[in-house]
Amino acid sequence: MEQTGFAKSKRLYIIGAGFAGRTLANELAAKAVFGKVVAFLDDDPGVIGHKIDEIPVLGPVKDVAILLRTNPADEAIIAIPSASKETLKDLYSILKNANFQKIRILPGISQIIEGDAHLIQTRSIDLQDLLGRNPVTIKLKQSLTYVRGKRVLVTGAGGSIGSELCRQLLSGGVSRLYLLGHGENSIYQIDRELRLLQDEGVGEKAAIVPIIGDLKDENYVDYIFSNLKADAIFHTAAYKHVPMMEENPVAAIENNVFGTENLIKAAVKHNIKRFVHISTDKAVSPVSVYGASKYICERMILAQSTRNTNKGNNPHFVIVRFGNVLGSRGSIVPLFQQQIEKGGPVTVTHPDVCRYFMTISEACSLVLKTGGVGENGGLYLLDMGEPVRIRDLAEQLIRFHGFEVETDIKIEYVGLRPGERLDESLLSEEEIPSLTDYSRILKVNRRTEDNSNQLIMEAVEELRPICKFDPAKPDEYRDSKKLRAILLKYGINLHSVLK
Repeated sequence: MEQTGFAKSKRLYIIGAGFAGRTLANELAAKAVFGKVVAFLDDDPGVIGHKIDEIPVLGPVKDVAILLRTNPADEAIIAIPSASKETLKDLYSILKNANFQKIRILPGISQIIEGDAHLIQTRSIDLQDLLGRNPVTIKLKQSLTYVRGKRVLVTGAGGSIGSELCRQLLSGGVSRLYLLGHGENSIYQIDRELRLLQDEGVGEKAAIVPIIGDLKDENYVDYIFSNLKADAIFHTAAYKHVPMMEENPVAAIENNVFGTENLIKAAVKHNIKRFVHISTDKAVSPVSVYGASKYICERMILAQSTRNTNKGNNPHFVIVRFGNVLGSRGSIVPLFQQQIEKGGPVTVTHPDVCRYFMTISEACSLVLKTGGVGENGGLYLLDMGEPVRIRDLAEQLIRFHGFEVETDIKIEYVGLRPGERLDESLLSEEEIPSLTDYSRILKVNRRTEDNSNQLIMEAVEELRPICKFDPAKPDEYRDSKKLRAILLKYGINLHSVLK
């Protein structure tokens, strides 16, 4: 999350005179060093022409904003958490044309508990706020009753999904929030951010505990679980960059598969109540090693949930599968932005390549909702809407930065990389989606019962000596060719990337 970054003595305009806007105005009045709120801008005839705490309400926004062009140093804060994408696009265009050089925004309504907005939550508006469909509104406090007063552990807490889960869990009343990750810097950053949010009144006073550790270390994972006494786990940690994992296939399986296996074992042994696993559309009929690793994880968890059901034991296993998220680290939006900042070209793999996208905040809100309502052994799919053509995304991003496509910034097609395909599928041919009682959450069932879970467990055993040194099979250690052959043997077809 970006820091507030207000400059001293700014003239500030708040777009939206509702509860969120008034809350921000009160906070800014108490922190005058950030600048002075000189007016609210609103389209509601019922408030235009009135004053709120001596601050005038001007409007309509489109008509008034154009009159403010004399001072380009002014800042605008869009304080309408329920605004649609179309409304945000219109407001952004109006404010840019009015020479506002700094345009900030509050997060979506799904991230704000019962309208409780804070200055610390504002950030610069970016393309993620303007792209795609309108996110579903999730009432977080209601959704998170199942973790209220509980100890919750997030793996990969420093990543894009993990850190957003932590922000939203902070508002859910958890008693203790464990931030587990392998990277020291990323865990430091999310730990610092969450504490800053708490200091500014966001969320409740959960104890935040940063933990540096490697999921591949079985003894360490067991030790951690024996001491933390966690009630729930959200497992987001994974190596996930497709081309890089094609170059490092053993690392992909070692970290994603055997790291997850260690978590499952520890969760069962130490009686964790709920285990929510984050999966990906690349696990569907995988053609990449990364996708294969996530497919194996799905089957491992489903197999374990069946054993637990038969024995009547915990934990309660839930899998949530979805496609790409806008703006995650290492994804195409940050890459495109970097390429635009240096003058291009923007590199796209293929003119027709498409992907499913949703915002990080919406994906995490739906994950948290699914974690509470999902059945044990349930595989759930987030409704991603229609796929987006990457070429169109690149063009929108170029225009968002004020350039013309091809005239100012060129698009260059570089070809699909190893492990990539033109289109991703959210479901395999064997899977059938069904509606649930919850918006944009689908239940996934298989058309017929099969032995795929058992076969995958056999594959895991054959993969083990490749990832973990076995004195009885020293020649298999780190053998990437054998690894691919095993995946193919068990029906994971990597023919498009085999060399």
